[in-house]
Amino acid sequence: MACHNSQQSMQNHIKYPGSDVKQSHVIMTLAGTYAPAPHSNASLNFGQDNNIMQNPDSQPHYTTYTKPLLVLLLLFTTLPGLVQAERKSYSTKDFSHWLDAAYIAQATYESDDELADLLNQRGYSITESQQIPGLEVGYTLATNDATKRQLLAVRGTDNIKNIIVDSAFVLVPDELSGIDIHQGFLLSARDIYQHIQSDIKPGYTIDTVGHSLGGATALILAMMLDAQGYPVGEVITFGQPKVTNITGSQKFKHLNITRLVTAKDMVPLVPPADFMDLMKLSIFWHQGKEVVLYEDDRYSVLSGISSMRRTIDFLNDIPSEQHLNNHFMTTYIRFLKAKLRSPQEVEYKNDFSFSDWFGSSPAR
Repeated sequence: MACHNSQQSMQNHIKYPGSDVKQSHVIMTLAGTYAPAPHSNASLNFGQDNNIMQNPDSQPHYTTYTKPLLVLLLLFTTLPGLVQAERKSYSTKDFSHWLDAAYIAQATYESDDELADLLNQRGYSITESQQIPGLEVGYTLATNDATKRQLLAVRGTDNIKNIIVDSAFVLVPDELSGIDIHQGFLLSARDIYQHIQSDIKPGYTIDTVGHSLGGATALILAMMLDAQGYPVGEVITFGQPKVTNITGSQKFKHLNITRLVTAKDMVPLVPPADFMDLMKLSIFWHQGKEVVLYEDDRYSVLSGISSMRRTIDFLNDIPSEQHLNNHFMTTYIRFLKAKLRSPQEVEYKNDFSFSDWFGSSPAR
């Protein structure tokens, strides 16, 4: 399995010819970020090796990254409120609501009859449901005439490899939403939008829900619908990867988006940060509030910069079976159930440090 192979490669020290560069000095090759040049045997330092700044020609492979690194420093030290959602503590009622959405997201992987039964219990009848040919996702549009709401539930994929390894980490313009969106996820969203448009009832509020790739598609659809004038209610996703950049995130900051993640789920952390995109603030960026679920009654709430810091700090971990298990909907349901009595909000412990990426200064 691809994830196993990447685990093996990251467990070992990564060597370049003529160098002694450890894993922490190379930002996962998947990220496409900074790595010391093959002929280098040093870490990137700030203020320790003045020769690099005084004589750039002596270390040409460093100067390429100076400007992106300064932008990164700016983001992480002077803009803590960027894309910051309103903070609040959550009650058992909130977690019960999200658990109900989790059951629906889980049911999208089950038979049509099981999903229909679950939705009927909640006052919904299925308007349309199908698998998109050639794509990993399927969708169900359900209608509740009593509440004048429609629910769009998007099924994702059980194959994490498709998200982490095979995804095209490219942002492309989308005419419906008016922002740049992840190319692969956009294809699924466009197809679903075309299928459901004629079944959307005028004046009905539309909620979207999904897990994994389905969560990403559900969020993109919510943005498309909102941009086209449809009333969008709530967006709830589980283990959702990023779908747009800072600009796109800001445009739809008015949407009610709740992203539920487990602390060890790696999928919400992709696509990873790319230093070259920092030049134009075009790095992939999460939206809405992020509720980090722990196995017991604890949870943390993050958004904006704090969520981005979690993404980067997590890249120091070595993928394992635990990370894969933390992506399953069964895990999300179990973690949500643990908060139905007395949920306790805790501060997320983030030990992000630039030395994690670029190493500490060599001893003199």
